[in-house]
Amino acid sequence: MPRPSKPFDRTTLHRAFERIGELAQAAGKVLEISVYGGSALVLTTDFRVGTQDVDAVFENDGKFVRQAAQIVADEFGWEPNWINDGVKGFLSAADASDEAKLFFHSYPDENNPGLRVLVATPAYLFAMKCISMRVGGVGGSTDVDDIRKLGAILGIATVQDALATISRYYPLGRLPPKTQFGLEEIFGDHASST
Repeated sequence: MPRPSKPFDRTTLHRAFERIGELAQAAGKVLEISVYGGSALVLTTDFRVGTQDVDAVFENDGKFVRQAAQIVADEFGWEPNWINDGVKGFLSAADASDEAKLFFHSYPDENNPGLRVLVATPAYLFAMKCISMRVGGVGGSTDVDDIRKLGAILGIATVQDALATISRYYPLGRLPPKTQFGLEEIFGDHASST
C-alpha cells in the first residue's frame, strides 16, 4: 500500500481517519472527533488542497484516539503529533451548538462506524481563523487567504459583515488588534479597489 503523503491532502486525511476507524471498530469502540482549521477546509472546500497537521478535539475516549493516532503515525511514517488538540484554546463557547459543527463522515464506513468525524461550519471556521490570525499579518500565512475565501463563500464583503459573523461565536472584545487591522485590509474599502 502506498504511504499517504504529507502535507495532508483530502485522500490522505480520509485514509488516516479510515485507519483510526478500523482500529476503533476492532476494539469495539465508536470514537468521535471534531476537525477544525486547514483540515476542515481540505475536507469540505475546493480551495484548500493541503494542510500540515490535523487540528481536532477528541470528543470521547481521547486516550484511545491518541493510541490509534500513534499507530497511524508509525504505519505511515508521520510525526506523532500529526493530529493534535491544540485547537482547544481557540474554541468558542458556542462550539457545541448546531451552528458550529456538522457531521461529516463515519469511518471505515457509514454502516460500521469506528470513528465519527464532525467538521466546523464555514462561519465558525471564518470566526476561528479571524481570532487566531497568525502574526505576520496579511501576507504572512494561509490564514488570510482562508479568511478571504471563506468570506466569499459566506457573502462577507465588509468589515462589519466580518465582525457580525465573528460575534456569533466570540465576544468582539476577544478580537486581537492585529485581527482588526487584518480585517480592515481584507474587507476595507481600499481592499475592493486593488
